[in-house]
Amino acid sequence: MSKSLLLCDCLGSQKIDTVALQEATGLACGACHNSLCTDQIDIATAAIASGDVMIACQQEARLFAEIADEIDAPLPVFVDIRDRAGWYDGSDDTTPKMAALVADAQLTQPASKSIDIVTQGTCLIIGKAEVCLPAAEKLADILAVTVLLDSGDDIAPTHAFDTVFGALHQATGTLGNFDIRINAFQQSVVGGRGTPALTAPRDGALSQCDIILDLTGGVPLLPAPEKRDGYLRADPKSQPAVADAVFAASQLVGTFEKPLYVRLEPSLCAHSRAEKPACSNCLNVCPTGAITSAGEHVSIDPLICAGCGACSAVCPSGAISYDAPSTDFTFRRITTLATTYRTAGGQNGTLLVHDDHGAEMISLSARYGRGLPAHVIPMEISALSGFGHAEMLGALAAGFARVDLLLAPKTERDALDPQLELARAISGEKIALLDISDPHALSDHMFDEIPEAAIAKPVLPMGTRRQITRLSAKALNPEAQSIALPAGAPYGAVIVDTDACTLCLACASLCPSGALGDNPDLPQLRFQEDACLQCGLCANVCPEDAITLEPQLNLTDIALSQTILNEEEPFACIECGSLFGVKSTVEKITEKLAGKHAMFANPDAARMIQMCDNCRINAQYHSDNNPFAAGERPRPRTTDDYLSKRKDH
Repeated sequence: MSKSLLLCDCLGSQKIDTVALQEATGLACGACHNSLCTDQIDIATAAIASGDVMIACQQEARLFAEIADEIDAPLPVFVDIRDRAGWYDGSDDTTPKMAALVADAQLTQPASKSIDIVTQGTCLIIGKAEVCLPAAEKLADILAVTVLLDSGDDIAPTHAFDTVFGALHQATGTLGNFDIRINAFQQSVVGGRGTPALTAPRDGALSQCDIILDLTGGVPLLPAPEKRDGYLRADPKSQPAVADAVFAASQLVGTFEKPLYVRLEPSLCAHSRAEKPACSNCLNVCPTGAITSAGEHVSIDPLICAGCGACSAVCPSGAISYDAPSTDFTFRRITTLATTYRTAGGQNGTLLVHDDHGAEMISLSARYGRGLPAHVIPMEISALSGFGHAEMLGALAAGFARVDLLLAPKTERDALDPQLELARAISGEKIALLDISDPHALSDHMFDEIPEAAIAKPVLPMGTRRQITRLSAKALNPEAQSIALPAGAPYGAVIVDTDACTLCLACASLCPSGALGDNPDLPQLRFQEDACLQCGLCANVCPEDAITLEPQLNLTDIALSQTILNEEEPFACIECGSLFGVKSTVEKITEKLAGKHAMFANPDAARMIQMCDNCRINAQYHSDNNPFAAGERPRPRTTDDYLSKRKDH
């Protein structure tokens, strides 16, 4: 049975060309209804019961889902073509845009991975007694509560919850697994009259809890506190805020699914080699501190990771990739939107990337204002910071004329701003970050913005993010051979000072991506620019400081093959004539050591500097002061030797 598209003009508030939309999407549309969620609910019920149906209404998705559950029918697919397309203040044809949105909704999102978090309900409340104690009383029947107060606060004895005194020195972890350290820790002594007595204070008391309710109103205990599961903060002066935090804490008991947002491939990581630092991009942008150094690669704590995606956007090697959903699925969505829009007759479309905050702004703009222009195709994603330069350039190369990212008030820009600078260095002024918080201002900006023409021959963005960047750059700059990039870009060349380089090949032996290599037959330093991550490890390990980095994107085929950065004439062994080492290096060592060092005062010993490994060992073995020489080998003992000592022989 083919999928059908159930359309509704929402009480005549939008215009839908059912014939054109059916032709553009390939779905059976039928008639356009007027009020599927009220007067025509029986039509919607029959369509849901019939099987594979897509309903063009997101606002009443819950109602239709309940109907599907009641009649034991498959859950329909929902798509919003009203707020994002139909409610549009203009006369341009919105059919191409609607077709693109419908095609995007038909894509099956890969199942996300998750891990279970179990909480028993142990809760630590910190703050002043006048705020913490009432909160503890409300939670005592639900959670196992401990209140941490400053020393000197008077308390009344209670068995509903525990009360301790001290200063919270450190807190680490996340929901279900917080580790806390308390200084000047004191417990109340049960029994007696009046205010309970306290134990002697001690520093470094360790404990664990599942939930932390911070009512101090001071500096957060953890970085990015709004992204840390199980850590709840509220202004103690705001009763509604405290009440909301108390209610949220009461719900954090049981088993929860924590999405695994990113995937790490340690073998690709260029963090360091031989204790020399290299790339630390992900460490610099992670807002929650979920990424730490683990030697030659980084380590990611999936329980602390909040899924912002910034690490994936800035990782030059692809060692970290976003996985909820995957980067491949994001590019599939981009390609589907661009291709469907163009096939349906749309021209010079603008891709508006946004998150759930942007979706609300678009909805308000459509309901109370001008909405979005017909050429602006919105695409909602969960991790705006993960939409890096590869995705921006891939969208332009797929056929969009412009890409705009609608920021939310809490969007981290530590990763986005450099990614924008890098993308614009390659594409020009076709990409922008929109820091707009007013729905009407958003509409006005999108209507006033006139995009340039899209590329004539779009490409299909496939492969790794580095491959997509290179493919997109060539499509966007067909005449260019090389593009200068800003400092810190993950693409570029390695420049070697041949006068200083001694061809020790330390850089080649430690290069994490294999961009630098040697020639086993000749003293050469080879380089493949396409593989270079610009991590800086080669410059850090070079003992002669002969290496510098030049950020650029070489679009010629030369970047895909190895080139020689430095080479010298090999030295011929003075005994056998085989080639080994570097001629200038051997001659320099001979000049400095022969006759000037105690080990090489003898002319025969000095000659060994100019011998290959085999000849050097042979010469040492036969020399007068042979380090391998030993005494005469003892004669093997035989039976006659043993019998000669016996008295009966």
